Amino acid sequence: MICISVCPASRTFAKVDMLNAARQCDIVELCLDRLVKEPDVSDLIAGIDKPVMISCRRKRDGGQFEGSDEQRLTLLRQAIVSGPAYIELDYEDAQTIPKFGDTKRVISYTSLKKPFGKDEIEEIFGEARQLNCDVVKFTWPTPTLEAVWPLLSAVAKKRDIQAVGMGLGSAGMTFSLLGRKYGSPWIYAALEKGMEAYDDQPTVGELDDYYGWRDIDSGTAFIGVVGMGGAENITCQCFNAVFKALKMNARCLPLMSDQVDKLKTMLDALKIKAIVTSRDLGDVILPLADELEESAKLGQYADLLLNKGSGWQAWNTIWRSVVKQLEKKISGTSADRRPLNKQNVLVVGSGSLARSMVYGIGKRRGLVSVTAPDDKAAQQIATQFDVRFVPFGNLYNTLCDVVVLAEPGLPMGSHKTEFNPSYLAARMTVCDVTEMPFDSALIKQARERGSKVVEPRAIYMDKIAAQVKSITGKDVAAESFEKFVNAALDE
Repeated sequence: MICISVCPASRTFAKVDMLNAARQCDIVELCLDRLVKEPDVSDLIAGIDKPVMISCRRKRDGGQFEGSDEQRLTLLRQAIVSGPAYIELDYEDAQTIPKFGDTKRVISYTSLKKPFGKDEIEEIFGEARQLNCDVVKFTWPTPTLEAVWPLLSAVAKKRDIQAVGMGLGSAGMTFSLLGRKYGSPWIYAALEKGMEAYDDQPTVGELDDYYGWRDIDSGTAFIGVVGMGGAENITCQCFNAVFKALKMNARCLPLMSDQVDKLKTMLDALKIKAIVTSRDLGDVILPLADELEESAKLGQYADLLLNKGSGWQAWNTIWRSVVKQLEKKISGTSADRRPLNKQNVLVVGSGSLARSMVYGIGKRRGLVSVTAPDDKAAQQIATQFDVRFVPFGNLYNTLCDVVVLAEPGLPMGSHKTEFNPSYLAARMTVCDVTEMPFDSALIKQARERGSKVVEPRAIYMDKIAAQVKSITGKDVAAESFEKFVNAALDE
């Protein structure tokens, strides 16, 4: 089930929001925190055809109520008399407000700084039994999978009292999807952006559109997507659409982790056998791999990890998609099988993305030069791959046919450590791999200056298609992802 939190500031909007929420959820949570006037709860819940839960949380518990504790308790007592399906109470509230009628009691335990420990959780269930508790609710910060793990354990373990969780922060979505699979009575969501009960709370639209949460069950296999944000959301949409079309009981699971050494154990427990990484975390995830294929090893970059039983293998797929789209742009309608052969290609970058580009273009016999604001790092790449090093100060005296921008966050301007877009000429082919599928500021400059631009979205869709084939064994046309990418770019 899903519980949509409604946090209105006026009684008029409360009624409208609750009706809208009821059409999309199983339980409506009416948060009284922000109502500036004393609400008539009986009126607000009248006509709502879904169970209603009433809550009113203090700021120290992550809520927004600014009145006194006495005022808050009065609101909760009045709300119970209205006969909602559930009332949320913290431990102190539950000691002073007795069970009333058929209203079920959700006893809430909140820690805004860190997860509760295992012993604390067991003590909490002991307290809850003495307070006529029907459901225990745990809330704590979940910036990473490591913080999600104990919350999932608390919710998924079979007990005589049900438990639900609310993960605060970036990995809250991760907890919601895992909670759905592992038997949480319900998961929480906001009605829409701007109406969240707390920062980063997933919306019901995100759960539906990106993750297809309604189809997740105990048999669903998860594919890990490392990183969260615009591009990762599109990746999840693309993969989940393929899984649905292929009738595979699989879904993407966003993963955030800062302890790679512990990640393997959690992935094994969750039975995750494939991971796709975001464009800027391809080097961070490498320590997870037991084996690296050549381009991943030399580039120190991986955007796909597979575990087929003998350990995690790391693959670098991005260079192939970049080279494919570069060659398509350079060759046009010609039949040249190696259009990069003897082309002067300048790679701008000093990290793993740049190494991957130098590796891939070298494979296709391009004449590679490398430069970056960090001369020392760029020179190390040049030495590693035996290509030409161009000091950044000499960049504007360097002639090239192709420019590949592979330095995330490359500053644009005329200072000595900034890239001046005036360098980009109409005769050049320009490619930027740092913000795919979105256009970077430098790609926009290249368009304005008449350069031949390799479309970031084309590289991105080709990469997704290659990863889909590696994971599912099925060929999927890159163009089939166009509607998801275009919709995101139009927002």
